[in-house]
Amino acid sequence: MKGAGGRRGAKGSGGKGGAEGLGGKGGAKRDLATDITASLVVFLVALPLCIGVAVASGVPAELGIISGVIGGLVVGAVRGSTLQVSGPAAGLAALVAETVAEVGVAMLGVIVLFAGLLQIVLGLVRLGRMFQAISVAVVQGMLAGIGVPLMFSQAYPMADAKAPGTALENMAGIPGLLAGVLTNPQAMIATLLGVVTIVLSFVWKKVPGPAGKIPAALVAVGIGIVVAALPGVDVKTLQVGNLLNSVRVPGAEQFAGLADGTIITAILTFTVIASAESLFTAAAVDRMHNGPRTRYNTELIAQGAGNTVAGILGALPITAVVARSSANVQAGAKTRLSRTLHGLWLLLFALLLPQVLALIPISVLAGVLVHSGWKLFGPAEFPKMWRQDRGEFAVMTLTMLVIVATALLEGVLFGLAAGIVLAALRMSQTVIRQHVEQDTAKVVMAGNATFLRLPKVIDALEAAAASGKPRIRLDLTGVTHLDHACRNQVEEFTAQQRGLGLRVELLMPGEAKQGVEPGPAPTPLPRRPVPGEEAAEPAPWPTADAEWFYLDTRPLPEEHARSPLVG
Repeated sequence: MKGAGGRRGAKGSGGKGGAEGLGGKGGAKRDLATDITASLVVFLVALPLCIGVAVASGVPAELGIISGVIGGLVVGAVRGSTLQVSGPAAGLAALVAETVAEVGVAMLGVIVLFAGLLQIVLGLVRLGRMFQAISVAVVQGMLAGIGVPLMFSQAYPMADAKAPGTALENMAGIPGLLAGVLTNPQAMIATLLGVVTIVLSFVWKKVPGPAGKIPAALVAVGIGIVVAALPGVDVKTLQVGNLLNSVRVPGAEQFAGLADGTIITAILTFTVIASAESLFTAAAVDRMHNGPRTRYNTELIAQGAGNTVAGILGALPITAVVARSSANVQAGAKTRLSRTLHGLWLLLFALLLPQVLALIPISVLAGVLVHSGWKLFGPAEFPKMWRQDRGEFAVMTLTMLVIVATALLEGVLFGLAAGIVLAALRMSQTVIRQHVEQDTAKVVMAGNATFLRLPKVIDALEAAAASGKPRIRLDLTGVTHLDHACRNQVEEFTAQQRGLGLRVELLMPGEAKQGVEPGPAPTPLPRRPVPGEEAAEPAPWPTADAEWFYLDTRPLPEEHARSPLVG
């Protein structure tokens, strides 16, 4: 008994279960410390991005910080995704700037509020995964179409200048901008700060040692603050007001604007783009780590809750953001605590140290966003897509070009339509063979014959009619799908040619031969007589070299059991 009791005591205190318990506590402490450190890293990345996105969107910088705080404290607290970080996104900056210019900052809150409510509804009806069905080519084209205008629009504040307007106008104005920079020393200093920021964003991660762990954007901001403080330097810096005074709660006048079709269109656009960007980002972030996978419907509800709160406060729309999310993963975060805490650090910094924000040069923030635009553009994706699938490459390129030439919503809708057409063309693969044998023109079809292939079908039929042969044979038995348009065309052609006196033999999918004069009925093959059953009339059995075999599936009595295959 003593020995048994000793064994039980050893198992309870020093065995495997005890070790796991201690390891679990130690692991939890390590995860907590790692998550706190990761949240600080994400905060340092998010701070300049939140401000830069706000400036690029044409709204006060405080609204970007408010959205960053909501992305952490509201979206980050929900169990949708573990490591994905949300906040104001550079991808929506151009859309927000366009919307604000058209309807004003006051209406932004209503648009974001109802976009958030729609996201919640989509999540509740479990349509979160629907966004995964969108073609990757359309998504990459959308991101590229967002990135290109963002780069050109931010080239102007990088030189302390004002952008002319649309993406095409911004592109056309670049030569004049460069000429102005070369003649203005202060504009040249601002531009150099932006260029240095862009270069650091590309190369800083290659710096060896602990210094390479510091976010490049933070290093650029530090350099910019030092340069801006030098004597004789007069570059534009960020103007930051009181965070709480920047809250813009929509009133009755703003809600009355819901009767405007422009506002409804903006709400739908924000809903689709913000949801798609968030859920595509979730898929990308899930590939970066081995932790729990994203719950797409729950994450969509979380994004909706964040946008609802942001709309009530009149702040910027919120999406999941790749830069902050990847920084969170690379910092070793294990739980959603890190993405939640980063929102708290943003709030405390904005409330306690707002004077520091006023030292940041605008050109540095513009440089951060130019780098973000380049990452969204992803030039390496184009040759990669060309090698993989040239049809998808065309969809991707056209989506980008239409967005740049028109607007985000029009470009995405065009890309979706192009993707559907491409898929329909590929599903409608019709193989048509034509040849002439003696007095017969033959047309053999296989595959899927749909209206998209109707011109090809018509050409083949007309070629058979033009052959001058007295007989035409149309063999469609290899067609797996024949839609109404193609069926009508074939049947009309057959009737027309028969009316002209030609003999047309038509073999339709899954049907017996049509259009051939009935001949004598084929002689049925004799059936093996079953013992105990009298044959109606004797019939000779097939010889050994007979072409057909007959299978009688009825069981035979045991005493006569043998293979039912007769030949």
